[in-house]
Amino acid sequence: MPELIIHGRRLTYREAGADGPTVLLVHGMTNSSHTWAPVTERLAARGLHVLAPDLPGHGGSQRHRGDHSLGAHASILRDFLSVLDEERVTIVGHSLGGGVVMQFGYQFPEAVERMVLVSSGGLGREVSLAIRAATLPFAERVIGLGATWPVTRVAGLVGRALGRAGLKPGGDFAEIVGGLSSLSDRERREAFVRTARSVITPRGQRVAAADKLYLAADTPTLMVAGARDAVVPAEHTRAAGSLVPGSRLEIFEESGHFPHLEDPDRFADLLAAFVQDTEPARFDRAAARRRIIQGF
Repeated sequence: MPELIIHGRRLTYREAGADGPTVLLVHGMTNSSHTWAPVTERLAARGLHVLAPDLPGHGGSQRHRGDHSLGAHASILRDFLSVLDEERVTIVGHSLGGGVVMQFGYQFPEAVERMVLVSSGGLGREVSLAIRAATLPFAERVIGLGATWPVTRVAGLVGRALGRAGLKPGGDFAEIVGGLSSLSDRERREAFVRTARSVITPRGQRVAAADKLYLAADTPTLMVAGARDAVVPAEHTRAAGSLVPGSRLEIFEESGHFPHLEDPDRFADLLAAFVQDTEPARFDRAAARRRIIQGF
């Protein structure tokens, strides 16, 4: 994977496709750009230039000290695009990445051509118990134990046993076990816990973007969710769709939290068509000022 040095820290990323509109893919917590691997070449084959960075403390990227908020991640993405001389992109976010995408659009609207939210956080309070538990005191120690090789090995064996018995644990199971394995590394574990605590409490999500989604009224927006999502309820995405005039909603009825993994061809077709069928947004500062004042 190629890498850059940003603010003295290594940031790794995936890239596919040389020409066409640029699509920036943003992963979720415990994941990395690897979660987009099934769709990067598919999107490139459909005429898109794809960039998929590892957020700080994820994948091959080094953790940045201090702030792990959505705003901090959004700023790193802005700097990443600046180093690559990419001025405007269609930005796609999965799970936590959806929250980062919305924050990016709020902070840097002039850089956003289109916005795509996939099983996005930040659209409602409910979230899985496992994610909420990561915000409890001493979570780092407990997660460190759970991420040890014997524990994740047992989880993998359970998954394969279910498969031999004819029961499919689902794409969510494999991705979550893989994400847990990555937290055996102390830096990644600390980045995960600090990021989780910036957006989630033991009672649920603390960050809600719904009250500012009206600012995306002039930005082509696509919302995607898996009907069987056990991490973030699909109803969050359904409800948010009504808050962005003209937005598109796509529900993958057979998918869970990772629709882009469970049906990569459909996802790539959907995203490529969305980019090709919509005109990129052009930031209008005067119109944005009016919306901020009016609140709608």
